[in-house]
Amino acid sequence: MAALECHRDSPSTTLGRIHFAAEPMETWKRHIIRQLKHRDKTQNKNFQDVIRSYISLLERTKQRALILGSMARPPPVTFTWDSLTAQASDHNNLVKDLEKTTGELAYQVLQLQQKIEIKDAVLEEQHASMCEVQTRLAQVESDRGELRASATQIRERNRSLKREYDTLLEQRSDKEKEYRQAREMGQEMVEDMIKNKQDAAMKMNNRNEKRVRAKEANLHKELELAARKTVDIDYGSASVPQLKITNSADPGVVEKCHARVFRSASATSPRILSSIRDLFDRKKRRGNSVCCLEEDMYSPVGICLAARVPAVAKHSLDAHELSINAVRFSACTNLLATGGTDRVIKLWDITAGMLHHRGTLDGSNEGITSIEFDPTGTRILAASYDKSALFWKLDDCVPKFTLTGHSRKVTAAKFRCSQRQVVTGSADRTVKVWDLQRAACIQTIEVLSYCSDVVCSEYFIVSGHYDNKVRFWDSRAASCTQELPLQGKVTSLDMCPDHRQLLSCSRDDSLQVVDLRMSNARISFRADGFKCGCDSTKAIFSPDGSYLAAGSADGAVYIWNVHSGNLEKRLPGMHSSSINAVAWSLSGEFVVSVDKSRRAVLWSDI
Repeated sequence: MAALECHRDSPSTTLGRIHFAAEPMETWKRHIIRQLKHRDKTQNKNFQDVIRSYISLLERTKQRALILGSMARPPPVTFTWDSLTAQASDHNNLVKDLEKTTGELAYQVLQLQQKIEIKDAVLEEQHASMCEVQTRLAQVESDRGELRASATQIRERNRSLKREYDTLLEQRSDKEKEYRQAREMGQEMVEDMIKNKQDAAMKMNNRNEKRVRAKEANLHKELELAARKTVDIDYGSASVPQLKITNSADPGVVEKCHARVFRSASATSPRILSSIRDLFDRKKRRGNSVCCLEEDMYSPVGICLAARVPAVAKHSLDAHELSINAVRFSACTNLLATGGTDRVIKLWDITAGMLHHRGTLDGSNEGITSIEFDPTGTRILAASYDKSALFWKLDDCVPKFTLTGHSRKVTAAKFRCSQRQVVTGSADRTVKVWDLQRAACIQTIEVLSYCSDVVCSEYFIVSGHYDNKVRFWDSRAASCTQELPLQGKVTSLDMCPDHRQLLSCSRDDSLQVVDLRMSNARISFRADGFKCGCDSTKAIFSPDGSYLAAGSADGAVYIWNVHSGNLEKRLPGMHSSSINAVAWSLSGEFVVSVDKSRRAVLWSDI
């Protein structure tokens, strides 16, 4: 029994030792101790029946020993037959009871032995499981040590990186301080440079204005002298009339000789405009359009003394097979070019108030978006949806070369004043400068927005964009010098013939005229019923800079007076769809409008 009690009490004693040793241990060891305690309680419950049976057997064994002891030492009695018979009967009964009890106890002992064997097997399994847990625990302890060492190395590395980061942060702070100082100095230098350029530009503008006024005064005097002269016709022997020009004190007196003298004409009569252009070769300034000192590029162009506001439609026709996107007059004659979605450019002559087809220029793989004549009127530049710009000579219907390099459609292509370079704007948010002699791109300007149109001078490029801004670029440094915000997408740009004003058309249904000499002061032009029909609607200046013309979504042409700001004329009734572009002839006599339904209309004042 002592051995059994020792065996029963040993798990508790062991748990006590484990519990005593587990106090300084970590949480996972406490969890194992709790599991062992739970197992001890469960096993004690299983052994309670065995202990109680063992105690009952022990008590019965003691009773038997007492009975046998009393039978071994019987008290001295007087034996009689009856007493002996009674004692024998009692003894037999007692023996039977003892045998019965012995059999029951033997059976209980067998059952208890079987339970003990089962408990021993369970204890062996638990012991094996505990050994396995201890092995795993040792492995976990080893892994924990390795992880602690790795964590220590990582902490040291993090401390080193933190020190490097602090050092770099201090260096960055120093560099930012130096950058701010340099930026402030740069801004001061730029402000000083801009101020000096503004002063110089103001002086240059004053000199140019004086020169222009002097030329206009000289021209006016010459016209007055020409108007005071009389013309005599003298028929010679060959019946060829000879003109004799004499001065007359009275300009109204005209001598006649054998025939009626030519009727008098005003200086602005369209019949003598071409002859005046031949007589007076005026130089038009083609330099910097934003008040820069480098204004030394000139190109000979014709003269428009006074543009006339058109009033009636002289001729209309379906000029292309599909929508017409662009129209432009030549700078020297009344030659007209139109470009459409049908991939061709058509040339037209204006004769007797009608448009006569002269020729076709093809070679584009997709529709034409814009057209530009060079100042001599002998070459044409066009932008196309096929991501390129094409260059033609009028005597050849095949393009001389194609400028490729944009990743999306080219929306505008313009000659620079030197005529040896071209500027293109594209939907790929770039503006490129091309050398015509090499047919190669020599400069790319990255822009933040879709470019809808460009105009340019010798050193500056102006671009309009879908982010509601007009940007001025210094092409020498490819840097943006100024931004003008508008209220809608910019659809087109145009420069006044004297390069003093910039016209922009935008999707807020308004036209803006920016005075490039007067701190970019702007005048807005609107009209009831005028609506910008698409994202590429073109608006233009008249040749003398006195009027603005633009087509509307309602199919009417609107003309404003630049000086008064009022709507001068509305020309409705000839277009059935939105007007994409308009063009004004250099003589000031004709206006042509084109629309989405492939119709072109020729307008005139009479």
